[in-house]
Amino acid sequence: MTNTYIIKPVDYRELHSFRIDSEAEAKEIQHRLAGMVSCQDEVGPVELVAGVDISPISPGKGRGAVVVLHYPSMELVEVTVVETEVVFPYIPGLLAFRELQPVLAACRSLSVTPHLFFVDGQGLAHPRRMGLASHLGLFLNRPTIGCAKSRLTGYHAAAGNPMGSTTPLKDCDEVIGSVVRTRESSAVVYVSIGHKVDLPAAVRWVLAGCRGYRQPEPLRLAHLAASGRLSPHKPTLKFANHL
Repeated sequence: MTNTYIIKPVDYRELHSFRIDSEAEAKEIQHRLAGMVSCQDEVGPVELVAGVDISPISPGKGRGAVVVLHYPSMELVEVTVVETEVVFPYIPGLLAFRELQPVLAACRSLSVTPHLFFVDGQGLAHPRRMGLASHLGLFLNRPTIGCAKSRLTGYHAAAGNPMGSTTPLKDCDEVIGSVVRTRESSAVVYVSIGHKVDLPAAVRWVLAGCRGYRQPEPLRLAHLAASGRLSPHKPTLKFANHL
C-alpha cells in the first residue's frame, strides 16, 4: 500500500535557551515547564504516529532520529536522522537538556507532522515531572507519550505476566505512570504522560502500537534509525496550500 501525504513540516516553539550555565538553572527550567504540561487527553484522529530516539555517536555529538508510521497499518512513512553537537553534561534527571536538540533537529527535518509522538524516555515519571517526553511535547505543542525501558523514580508492585497487564507507578501517593507488560513474559515498560494525553489513553496507545515486540513499533524503529540500522526515508508527498 502506498499513501500520498500532505506536506506539513513540524514547527516548534523554543521555550528556553539551550545555553544553560548550571544544574540549578536547568532544574529551575524544569520546575517552570512542569506547570505547563497538559494531562488532558487531547489526541484527536490519528493517521501518523512517530517514534523518537537518541544515540550518542562520539564525545560531544548525538544522533536524533524520528520515524513516522501510518496508523494503524504501521506502514513506514518517513525516517529522519540528524547529527548535532551536544554540549550539556550527562546528569541523571537532566538528560532532556542533552537529548532535546538532536530530537528537535530531526523533527524539523520531517516533511509531515505526526499526530502523536512516542518518546523513548520519561514524561511525568520524573523527579520534577519533566522528562524528555514532556519537554518535547511542550516544544512541539503536540501529544506525546513517554515509554521508557527503565524506571527513573517511584515504586510499583509487580505487573501480571499476560500482555496488557498494568500496575501503577507511584511517587508517595501520586500516580506518575503505569508499568505495562507489552509482551507476555517480556520485561515491562514504564509509560507516562508526556503532554496533551491522559494516562489511560497513553497506556492504550502504547499497547495499540505494539507488534509483537517489547516496545511500540514507532520506538523500535526509531531505535534502529538512531543506531544507524535504518536509513532515512521520505514519503510520497503532495503540496498543501493551506497548512
